[in-house]
Amino acid sequence: MSASLWQPSSVCDDRCRDGGFRRAGAVAAAARVTVLWAVLLLGLLPAGLLGGGALRTLCRAILAALGVRTVWRGPRPRPGSLLVANHVSWLDVVALGALLPAAPVAKHDVAAWPGIGGTARRAGAIFIDRTRPRALPGTVAEVAAALRAGRSVALFPEGTTFCGPDQGRFRPALFQAAIDAGAPVVPVSIGYDSTEASFVAADTLWESVRRVARVRRLTVTLVAAPAMRPAPGADRRALARAAQASLGGAGYRLAA
Repeated sequence: MSASLWQPSSVCDDRCRDGGFRRAGAVAAAARVTVLWAVLLLGLLPAGLLGGGALRTLCRAILAALGVRTVWRGPRPRPGSLLVANHVSWLDVVALGALLPAAPVAKHDVAAWPGIGGTARRAGAIFIDRTRPRALPGTVAEVAAALRAGRSVALFPEGTTFCGPDQGRFRPALFQAAIDAGAPVVPVSIGYDSTEASFVAADTLWESVRRVARVRRLTVTLVAAPAMRPAPGADRRALARAAQASLGGAGYRLAA
């Protein structure tokens, strides 16, 4: 497996952000960041220890602190589903966590993020190390085990973030976990009504938080397609293509 296939890269950069948004006042933006810090200080430890409802409460509090509204459309996935979504921003994970009980598959360096990494690990996140292709079978097995146990898992198969209308190809490897576990695959389109939500290029998490806080009102819309039920021995590549095709136009156009 080549490095380019295993470590996908995005061509998206700062040009994705068109600047066409209504700004919050400087005081309001600063207040949002301050409230966010308070939410994290008070909520990370309980969420990591208790998981479940406490984690969803933390995710909802993060979105509320930043003035982000969520909209869900479509059927609610049943427990033990593999949720596969396009990837625009770090907010994607928070929005999914606020609405659904699902363990995210995250890149391995998230585990080292202060506070957030430990909470994610204790809350059941599954970490994938894209620098070690030989570790992939173990990750597939870990996801399959979670699905068999009735836990939903949230996956971003593009492997990195893309700026809305542009998308990367869904990587098929972790779809094998749904086939092995006999679990339904639920495609979820994630879209924003402002390009300021994009988390691309050389962005840091802190820069993105400040940028989101400056948007007067931001809405993230999540649209679930009907569940796909792979047959035993199904082709994971065909399953990945079908899941991505079901998303239609994702990114910013969904929430426009």
